[in-house]
Amino acid sequence: MSEHKNIWAFVETENGKAKKVGLEMVVGGRKLADAVGEKVVAVVIGSVTDDAAKAAVSYGADQVIVVDGADYADYNTEAYTYALEQLVNKYRPAALLLGVTINGRALAPRLAARLKTGLAADCMSAEIDASTGVIQWTRPVYGGNSLSVVECPEARPQMGTVRASVFKCGDPDTARTAEIIKEDIAVPAGTIRTTIVEKITEVGEGVKLEDAEVVVAGGRGIGSAEGFDQLKELAALMNGAVGASRAAVDANWISQVAQVGQTGKTVTPKLYIAVGISGAIQHLAGMTGSGCVVAINRDGDAPIFDVSDYGIIGNAKQVIPALTEAVRKLKA
Repeated sequence: MSEHKNIWAFVETENGKAKKVGLEMVVGGRKLADAVGEKVVAVVIGSVTDDAAKAAVSYGADQVIVVDGADYADYNTEAYTYALEQLVNKYRPAALLLGVTINGRALAPRLAARLKTGLAADCMSAEIDASTGVIQWTRPVYGGNSLSVVECPEARPQMGTVRASVFKCGDPDTARTAEIIKEDIAVPAGTIRTTIVEKITEVGEGVKLEDAEVVVAGGRGIGSAEGFDQLKELAALMNGAVGASRAAVDANWISQVAQVGQTGKTVTPKLYIAVGISGAIQHLAGMTGSGCVVAINRDGDAPIFDVSDYGIIGNAKQVIPALTEAVRKLKA
Protein backbone atom coordinates (compact mmCIF):
# COMPACT_ATOMS: atom_id res chain seq x y z
CA MET A 1 0.00 0.00 0.00
CA SER A 2 3.03 2.27 0.27
CA GLU A 3 2.72 3.28 -3.39
CA HIS A 4 -0.62 4.91 -2.62
CA LYS A 5 -0.23 8.49 -1.47
CA ASN A 6 -2.04 11.81 -1.18
CA ILE A 7 -5.60 12.63 -0.20
CA TRP A 8 -8.02 13.32 -3.03
CA ALA A 9 -11.14 15.48 -2.88
CA PHE A 10 -13.77 15.27 -5.60
CA VAL A 11 -15.08 18.75 -6.38
CA GLU A 12 -18.54 18.75 -7.90
CA THR A 13 -19.29 21.51 -10.38
CA GLU A 14 -22.36 23.22 -11.72
CA ASN A 15 -22.17 25.49 -14.75
CA GLY A 16 -18.39 25.49 -14.42
CA LYS A 17 -18.45 26.63 -10.78
CA ALA A 18 -17.35 24.58 -7.80
CA LYS A 19 -20.14 23.52 -5.47
CA LYS A 20 -19.68 24.41 -1.84
CA VAL A 21 -19.75 20.78 -0.73
CA GLY A 22 -16.86 20.02 -3.08
CA LEU A 23 -14.76 22.80 -1.60
CA GLU A 24 -15.58 21.43 1.85
CA MET A 25 -14.04 18.11 0.74
CA VAL A 26 -10.86 20.02 -0.17
CA VAL A 27 -10.81 21.57 3.31
CA GLY A 28 -11.31 18.17 4.91
CA GLY A 29 -8.69 16.63 2.68
CA ARG A 30 -6.26 19.39 3.72
CA LYS A 31 -6.66 18.41 7.36
CA LEU A 32 -6.06 14.72 6.66
CA ALA A 33 -3.13 15.35 4.32
CA ASP A 34 -1.39 17.66 6.79
CA ALA A 35 -1.60 14.98 9.48
CA VAL A 36 0.39 12.51 7.36
CA GLY A 37 2.61 14.97 5.50
CA GLU A 38 1.07 14.42 2.08
CA LYS A 39 -0.64 16.54 -0.55
CA VAL A 40 -4.34 17.21 -1.00
CA VAL A 41 -5.35 16.83 -4.61
CA ALA A 42 -8.64 18.22 -5.91
CA VAL A 43 -10.29 16.42 -8.81
CA VAL A 44 -12.49 18.59 -11.02
CA ILE A 45 -14.56 17.04 -13.79
CA GLY A 46 -16.84 19.07 -16.02
CA SER A 47 -16.81 21.61 -18.81
CA VAL A 48 -15.19 25.07 -18.69
CA THR A 49 -13.82 24.36 -15.23
CA ASP A 50 -11.16 27.05 -14.78
CA ASP A 51 -13.10 28.85 -12.05
CA ALA A 52 -13.73 25.61 -10.17
CA ALA A 53 -10.04 24.69 -10.30
CA LYS A 54 -9.03 28.13 -8.99
CA ALA A 55 -11.55 27.85 -6.17
CA ALA A 56 -10.15 24.45 -5.17
CA VAL A 57 -6.66 25.96 -4.96
CA SER A 58 -7.90 28.86 -2.84
CA TYR A 59 -9.35 26.42 -0.31
CA GLY A 60 -6.16 24.42 0.10
CA ALA A 61 -5.49 22.10 -2.84
CA ASP A 62 -1.80 21.46 -3.59
CA GLN A 63 -2.65 20.02 -6.99
CA VAL A 64 -5.77 20.03 -9.13
CA ILE A 65 -6.45 17.33 -11.68
CA VAL A 66 -8.89 18.59 -14.30
CA VAL A 67 -10.88 16.51 -16.76
CA ASP A 68 -12.65 18.95 -19.04
CA GLY A 69 -14.74 18.08 -22.06
CA ALA A 70 -18.14 18.00 -23.71
CA ASP A 71 -18.85 14.51 -22.35
CA TYR A 72 -18.68 15.96 -18.85
CA ALA A 73 -20.68 19.15 -19.33
CA ASP A 74 -23.62 17.62 -17.47
CA TYR A 75 -23.16 15.16 -14.66
CA ASN A 76 -23.50 11.58 -15.85
CA THR A 77 -22.73 8.73 -13.47
CA GLU A 78 -21.34 6.42 -16.15
CA ALA A 79 -19.02 9.04 -17.64
CA TYR A 80 -17.79 10.38 -14.30
CA THR A 81 -17.22 6.89 -12.91
CA TYR A 82 -15.14 6.00 -15.95
CA ALA A 83 -13.04 9.16 -15.71
CA LEU A 84 -12.38 8.80 -11.99
CA GLU A 85 -11.51 5.13 -12.39
CA GLN A 86 -8.85 6.03 -14.97
CA LEU A 87 -7.42 8.75 -12.74
CA VAL A 88 -7.27 6.59 -9.61
CA ASN A 89 -5.58 3.74 -11.46
CA LYS A 90 -2.99 6.16 -12.87
CA TYR A 91 -2.16 8.24 -9.79
CA ARG A 92 -3.02 5.76 -6.98
CA PRO A 93 -4.26 8.04 -4.18
CA ALA A 94 -4.40 6.88 -0.58
CA ALA A 95 -7.91 8.23 -0.04
CA LEU A 96 -10.79 9.88 -1.86
CA LEU A 97 -13.44 12.13 -0.29
CA LEU A 98 -16.77 12.87 -1.96
CA GLY A 99 -19.73 14.89 -0.74
CA VAL A 100 -23.02 13.37 0.34
CA THR A 101 -25.09 14.68 -2.55
CA ILE A 102 -27.37 13.07 -5.11
CA ASN A 103 -24.40 12.81 -7.47
CA GLY A 104 -21.99 11.68 -4.79
CA ARG A 105 -24.33 8.94 -3.64
CA ALA A 106 -24.59 7.64 -7.20
CA LEU A 107 -20.91 7.96 -8.05
CA ALA A 108 -19.11 6.70 -4.94
CA PRO A 109 -20.47 3.13 -4.69
CA ARG A 110 -20.02 2.48 -8.39
CA LEU A 111 -16.44 3.72 -8.28
CA ALA A 112 -15.66 1.73 -5.13
CA ALA A 113 -16.96 -1.44 -6.78
CA ARG A 114 -14.83 -0.82 -9.88
CA LEU A 115 -11.74 -0.25 -7.73
CA LYS A 116 -12.51 -3.19 -5.44
CA THR A 117 -12.20 -1.06 -2.34
CA GLY A 118 -14.43 -0.19 0.59
CA LEU A 119 -16.72 2.78 1.01
CA ALA A 120 -17.80 4.52 4.21
CA ALA A 121 -21.02 6.29 3.32
CA ASP A 122 -22.80 9.28 4.85
CA CYS A 123 -19.98 10.17 7.23
CA MET A 124 -20.16 12.83 9.92
CA SER A 125 -16.40 13.04 10.52
CA ALA A 126 -13.09 11.72 9.25
CA GLU A 127 -9.90 11.42 11.29
CA ILE A 128 -6.60 9.84 10.29
CA ASP A 129 -4.02 7.83 12.21
CA ALA A 130 -0.78 9.62 11.40
CA SER A 131 1.30 6.47 12.02
CA THR A 132 -0.67 4.16 9.72
CA GLY A 133 -2.50 6.51 7.37
CA VAL A 134 -5.76 4.69 8.11
CA ILE A 135 -8.82 6.93 8.20
CA GLN A 136 -11.50 6.52 10.84
CA TRP A 137 -14.83 7.41 9.27
CA THR A 138 -17.68 8.09 11.70
CA ARG A 139 -21.18 7.51 10.37
CA PRO A 140 -24.66 7.19 11.88
CA VAL A 141 -26.38 3.81 12.11
CA TYR A 142 -29.80 2.64 13.30
CA GLY A 143 -31.49 5.78 12.11
CA GLY A 144 -29.00 8.04 13.81
CA ASN A 145 -29.45 6.45 17.23
CA SER A 146 -25.86 5.25 17.27
CA LEU A 147 -22.54 6.00 15.62
CA SER A 148 -20.19 3.56 13.94
CA VAL A 149 -16.47 4.06 13.24
CA VAL A 150 -15.43 2.44 9.97
CA GLU A 151 -11.89 1.70 8.79
CA CYS A 152 -10.53 0.28 5.55
CA PRO A 153 -7.06 -0.91 6.64
CA GLU A 154 -6.15 -2.93 3.56
CA ALA A 155 -7.74 -1.80 0.28
CA ARG A 156 -6.84 1.49 -1.37
CA PRO A 157 -7.94 4.12 -1.96
CA GLN A 158 -9.90 4.59 1.24
CA MET A 159 -13.20 6.10 0.14
CA GLY A 160 -15.83 8.02 2.06
CA THR A 161 -18.78 10.25 1.34
CA VAL A 162 -18.99 13.07 3.87
CA ARG A 163 -22.00 15.18 4.73
CA ALA A 164 -22.22 18.83 3.83
CA SER A 165 -21.00 21.29 6.47
CA VAL A 166 -18.90 18.69 8.32
CA PHE A 167 -15.82 20.55 7.10
CA LYS A 168 -16.11 24.33 7.35
CA CYS A 169 -14.74 26.28 4.39
CA GLY A 170 -13.71 29.52 6.06
CA ASP A 171 -12.28 32.25 3.87
CA PRO A 172 -10.48 31.43 0.60
CA ASP A 173 -6.83 32.35 0.10
CA THR A 174 -6.87 33.76 -3.42
CA ALA A 175 -3.09 34.25 -3.34
CA ARG A 176 -2.42 30.49 -3.17
CA THR A 177 -0.96 28.76 -6.20
CA ALA A 178 -0.93 25.10 -7.13
CA GLU A 179 -0.10 22.75 -9.96
CA ILE A 180 -2.94 22.23 -12.43
CA ILE A 181 -2.81 18.89 -14.25
CA LYS A 182 -5.10 18.51 -17.25
CA GLU A 183 -6.09 15.00 -18.29
CA ASP A 184 -7.79 14.26 -21.60
CA ILE A 185 -10.05 11.28 -21.00
CA ALA A 186 -12.41 10.34 -23.81
CA VAL A 187 -15.44 8.32 -22.79
CA PRO A 188 -15.61 5.10 -24.88
CA ALA A 189 -18.61 4.65 -27.13
CA GLY A 190 -21.41 2.80 -25.39
CA THR A 191 -20.30 3.79 -21.89
CA ILE A 192 -23.00 6.41 -21.48
CA ARG A 193 -26.35 4.63 -21.42
CA THR A 194 -28.51 7.46 -20.13
CA THR A 195 -29.59 10.65 -21.84
CA ILE A 196 -30.73 13.92 -20.29
CA VAL A 197 -34.18 14.57 -21.67
CA GLU A 198 -35.00 17.73 -19.76
CA LYS A 199 -33.40 20.00 -17.17
CA ILE A 200 -35.56 21.46 -14.42
CA THR A 201 -33.84 24.28 -12.57
CA GLU A 202 -34.45 24.39 -8.85
CA VAL A 203 -35.82 27.80 -7.95
CA GLY A 204 -35.97 28.56 -4.26
CA GLU A 205 -36.74 31.53 -2.10
CA GLY A 206 -34.08 32.93 0.21
CA VAL A 207 -31.39 30.69 1.68
CA LYS A 208 -30.67 27.33 0.04
CA LEU A 209 -31.81 24.44 2.20
CA GLU A 210 -28.38 22.77 2.20
CA ASP A 211 -26.63 25.98 3.25
CA ALA A 212 -29.11 27.23 5.84
CA GLU A 213 -28.03 27.58 9.46
CA VAL A 214 -31.69 27.36 10.50
CA VAL A 215 -34.14 24.86 9.01
CA VAL A 216 -37.83 24.80 9.85
CA ALA A 217 -39.21 21.49 8.59
CA GLY A 218 -42.80 20.31 8.43
CA GLY A 219 -44.34 16.87 8.24
CA ARG A 220 -47.73 15.21 8.03
CA GLY A 221 -48.76 16.93 11.25
CA ILE A 222 -48.80 20.31 9.47
CA GLY A 223 -52.07 19.17 7.92
CA SER A 224 -52.10 21.14 4.66
CA ALA A 225 -50.15 23.23 2.17
CA GLU A 226 -51.42 26.33 3.97
CA GLY A 227 -49.70 25.10 7.12
CA PHE A 228 -46.35 25.51 5.39
CA ASP A 229 -47.05 29.22 4.95
CA GLN A 230 -46.64 29.58 8.72
CA LEU A 231 -43.34 27.70 8.57
CA LYS A 232 -42.09 29.92 5.75
CA GLU A 233 -42.88 33.01 7.80
CA LEU A 234 -40.95 31.66 10.81
CA ALA A 235 -38.02 30.55 8.64
CA ALA A 236 -37.83 33.96 6.95
CA LEU A 237 -37.67 35.71 10.32
CA MET A 238 -34.72 33.52 11.30
CA ASN A 239 -32.98 33.81 7.93
CA GLY A 240 -33.55 30.11 7.48
CA ALA A 241 -35.00 27.66 4.99
CA VAL A 242 -38.05 25.42 4.95
CA GLY A 243 -37.69 21.66 4.79
CA ALA A 244 -40.18 18.82 4.74
CA SER A 245 -40.63 15.14 5.39
CA ARG A 246 -41.44 12.76 2.57
CA ALA A 247 -45.01 12.47 3.80
CA ALA A 248 -45.56 16.20 3.31
CA VAL A 249 -43.97 16.09 -0.13
CA ASP A 250 -46.03 13.06 -1.18
CA ALA A 251 -49.16 14.94 -0.10
CA ASN A 252 -48.17 17.74 -2.53
CA TRP A 253 -48.06 20.31 0.26
CA ILE A 254 -44.57 21.44 -0.75
CA SER A 255 -42.05 20.87 -3.53
CA GLN A 256 -39.80 17.83 -3.54
CA VAL A 257 -36.75 20.11 -3.45
CA ALA A 258 -37.56 20.74 0.23
CA GLN A 259 -37.47 17.06 1.20
CA VAL A 260 -35.04 16.13 3.95
CA GLY A 261 -34.13 12.52 4.55
CA GLN A 262 -32.75 9.34 3.09
CA THR A 263 -34.34 9.98 -0.30
CA GLY A 264 -34.04 13.75 -0.04
CA LYS A 265 -31.40 16.19 1.09
CA THR A 266 -28.97 16.00 3.98
CA VAL A 267 -28.83 19.13 6.12
CA THR A 268 -26.60 20.09 9.03
CA PRO A 269 -27.94 23.41 10.34
CA LYS A 270 -27.15 24.91 13.70
CA LEU A 271 -30.87 24.79 14.50
CA TYR A 272 -33.42 22.28 13.14
CA ILE A 273 -37.06 22.81 14.07
CA ALA A 274 -39.14 19.71 13.29
CA VAL A 275 -42.84 20.52 13.19
CA GLY A 276 -45.39 17.74 12.94
CA ILE A 277 -42.70 15.23 11.99
CA SER A 278 -42.97 11.82 13.64
CA GLY A 279 -39.27 10.97 13.34
CA ALA A 280 -39.12 8.02 10.96
CA ILE A 281 -35.57 6.73 10.51
CA GLN A 282 -35.64 7.72 6.84
CA HIS A 283 -36.14 11.36 7.82
CA LEU A 284 -33.63 11.25 10.67
CA ALA A 285 -30.96 10.11 8.22
CA GLY A 286 -31.09 13.53 6.61
CA MET A 287 -30.85 15.72 9.71
CA THR A 288 -28.98 13.87 12.46
CA GLY A 289 -25.96 16.15 11.96
CA SER A 290 -27.95 19.19 13.12
CA GLY A 291 -26.55 21.18 16.03
CA CYS A 292 -29.73 21.69 18.04
CA VAL A 293 -33.03 19.95 17.32
CA VAL A 294 -36.37 21.33 18.50
CA ALA A 295 -39.37 19.04 18.04
CA ILE A 296 -42.98 20.24 17.99
CA ASN A 297 -45.56 17.47 17.91
CA ARG A 298 -48.93 16.79 19.47
CA ASP A 299 -47.94 13.15 20.09
CA GLY A 300 -45.71 13.01 23.14
CA ASP A 301 -44.56 9.50 22.18
CA ALA A 302 -43.36 10.49 18.71
CA PRO A 303 -39.83 9.13 18.01
CA ILE A 304 -38.64 12.62 17.02
CA PHE A 305 -38.49 13.50 20.72
CA ASP A 306 -35.84 10.81 21.23
CA VAL A 307 -33.36 12.75 19.08
CA SER A 308 -34.40 16.28 20.01
CA ASP A 309 -32.67 18.64 22.42
CA TYR A 310 -35.93 20.45 23.21
CA GLY A 311 -39.49 19.32 22.75
CA ILE A 312 -42.88 21.00 22.69
CA ILE A 313 -45.97 18.82 22.91
CA GLY A 314 -48.79 20.72 21.28
CA ASN A 315 -50.76 21.61 18.19
CA ALA A 316 -48.46 23.11 15.55
CA LYS A 317 -51.20 25.49 14.42
CA GLN A 318 -51.08 27.08 17.86
CA VAL A 319 -47.39 26.69 18.70
CA ILE A 320 -45.94 28.08 15.45
CA PRO A 321 -47.81 31.43 15.52
CA ALA A 322 -46.78 31.90 19.16
CA LEU A 323 -43.17 31.02 18.37
CA THR A 324 -43.17 33.32 15.35
CA GLU A 325 -44.47 36.21 17.42
CA ALA A 326 -41.83 35.58 20.09
CA VAL A 327 -39.06 35.63 17.47
CA ARG A 328 -40.48 38.79 15.94
CA LYS A 329 -40.38 40.54 19.33
CA LEU A 330 -36.80 39.44 19.93
CA LYS A 331 -35.77 40.89 16.58
CA ALA A 332 -37.62 44.17 17.11
